Amino acid sequence: MPNCPECVAREKKAIKKEHQIKAEKAEEDGESYLIPDDRDIGNDIEIPMKLDPSTKHFICKRCGLYATREQISDIRQKLNQREFTKEDKQYDYLEWWQKSKKDKQ
Repeated sequence: MPNCPECVAREKKAIKKEHQIKAEKAEEDGESYLIPDDRDIGNDIEIPMKLDPSTKHFICKRCGLYATREQISDIRQKLNQREFTKEDKQYDYLEWWQKSKKDKQ
């Protein structure tokens, strides 16, 4: 059974915020605190969805998400996608500028 991508993303965000608060508190106390990676945070979270066999849709009891397996993977992909930063745009422009004239067309 797949996990609900929206609930998992919400839980990840809450756990990440807790770790950041702990890191700030440890910094104030003069101690060191290592914040775990996003991959490590998401491994423990399990929010299974129920399958509706007649429609082949999955239903989350927590948030009410009603979606097919493909829709769930699309939602998961959108939530895991990071935003483009200014540095990314500058790198793309630099890469374009350095290409030959034939490659640009």
